[in-house]
Amino acid sequence: MFFSCKKQGEDIDMPRKATGKINTISVIIDDQLWNGEIGDSIRNKFASPVIGLPQEEPLFTINQYPIKLMEGFMTDSRTIIIVKKEEKNKFEIKKNQYALPQNVFHISGKTNDDILENIEKNAPKIIQIIKETEITENQRIIDQALLNTKIITNKFHISLKVLSGYSYVIQKSNFIWLKKEIISGNNSLLIYQVPISSIKKDSNLISNIIKMRDSIGNLYIHGTEPDSRMITEEGYAPYFSKIKLDGKETYETKGTWELKNNFMAGPFINYAIVDKEHDRILVLEGFCYSPSRKKRDLMHELESIIKSIIILK
Repeated sequence: MFFSCKKQGEDIDMPRKATGKINTISVIIDDQLWNGEIGDSIRNKFASPVIGLPQEEPLFTINQYPIKLMEGFMTDSRTIIIVKKEEKNKFEIKKNQYALPQNVFHISGKTNDDILENIEKNAPKIIQIIKETEITENQRIIDQALLNTKIITNKFHISLKVLSGYSYVIQKSNFIWLKKEIISGNNSLLIYQVPISSIKKDSNLISNIIKMRDSIGNLYIHGTEPDSRMITEEGYAPYFSKIKLDGKETYETKGTWELKNNFMAGPFINYAIVDKEHDRILVLEGFCYSPSRKKRDLMHELESIIKSIIILK
């Protein structure tokens, strides 16, 4: 009825849906700039190696297009960075400029040095926004096929969005292991809780977390060989940072796991949440085993699942 009342010649302004693979960005820049130091700077910033992976993989996959091809399929990309030489130096973020959801970053300068300075100054902010957008997009994909997580909610008093491809492998009073089989291996999610005193603030936090996760590996995660159990790989120091998850202080640890006395290894990401209300450290960890495939997006899926957590009252 409403459409029938529309005046002839009017268009219904419906935003296009943003497209593209996870962690992929479109860079709109002339070939001359792309093949020089400006292109080098963009690649160094946005295709730098992801921390915590055993092999080098880029932070984002970059697709470059010349300015003259701006009008076309790349305008539907979820993330677009447009770099131009113009009469004034500018950095601008436009949300949903051509599609929804979308971030378009406009970077311009009078000279190459001006553009380079603009990239250097704003790259951390751009990367943070892209990361948040990609986590949200992955969570939207997960929303379309959710696993029944009543067991998790009842056991740990949390809400968590888990993809339906995962299944319960082990269920104990304070421990759950979920796994998703893939062509070249598997993705795993661990949820467990330990006493709040397990991680002491005035001591070596990383050492405490490694000790904690190694004890869990010793209890529950074993290989087929005798005395084969999961441990934190000793040859590489894990990356450690403090963040907030669901508003609570959280220790984020990224590194490599291995099966002791076996030939299996891969990356892990561990989140230890200080949950004072429930007097516990709540731990959510994702790890993958995929020796013949790239691991960036597998780990990103696990991170997206973990970051959907809501701790219930």
